Amino acid sequence: MVENRPLLNVVQHGLLILGAALFVFPIYVAFIASTHTAREVGSGIPLLPGGEFFANYAQVLGEGLSSAGAPPIGLMLFNSAVMAVAITAGKIAISLLSSFAIVYFRFPFRVLAFWTIFITLMLPVEVRILPTYEVVAQLGMLNSYAGLSIPLIASATATFLFRQFFMTVPDELTEAARVDGAGPMKFFRDILIPLSRTNLAALSVILFIYGWNQYLWPLLVTTDESYYTVVMGIQRMANAGEEQPLWNLIMATAILAMLPPVMVIIGMQRLFVRGLVETEK
Repeated sequence: MVENRPLLNVVQHGLLILGAALFVFPIYVAFIASTHTAREVGSGIPLLPGGEFFANYAQVLGEGLSSAGAPPIGLMLFNSAVMAVAITAGKIAISLLSSFAIVYFRFPFRVLAFWTIFITLMLPVEVRILPTYEVVAQLGMLNSYAGLSIPLIASATATFLFRQFFMTVPDELTEAARVDGAGPMKFFRDILIPLSRTNLAALSVILFIYGWNQYLWPLLVTTDESYYTVVMGIQRMANAGEEQPLWNLIMATAILAMLPPVMVIIGMQRLFVRGLVETEK
């Protein structure tokens, strides 16, 4: 019998509401600041909307902030989207194929190959950034979408997660596919990938946000403003040198930069949650 405790329910909901408010309040302040003039934001943090909403957002979308070396945010959003989608698709494709080979094919040093991939978790891009930059420069991929995305598309974490999932697929399913005449790639395409859709959704969201939030690598490989990402643009706008940063425009840029990841999460929320809790195999 479930005991009903109204006071406990009130306390629990109160704590949840308080936590949500603490999370949402900085976003609210950023949005409110983006609707005021730079002078109003500089004199204190406003808590009520101002009258410069359309002017501020029109400026960052159309003109950018040339004094800080930031191009219009529309171009930077496009660059960030291309980079994030390329990284996500590359990581998913490589991880799926590598984990499929490791689990379902018997070849020499199969286990060694997996652990070699797994050990690369200790070598993130920040550790190997100098040799990676040298390779990218020698290949002529600076200031290009390939240079932004290709060095980041390998993922030991995704390979490990797909390997663990593939190992839970019953052997009877593999045998049934073999009896029906399905080859390895048909089994992979028609059975394993549909079974992995929740894992794919969860990893896609995580990897998209990972690619979207990249700062150090784009900062190194791009000197052309036409390839700046939105995270770089926000940093350049905040570091205005001797000039006072225009925080109203910076906050407007931050709000716009937050929208694509939020839309991805909302669009894949149901599958994302299933993939995290592993309720569907």
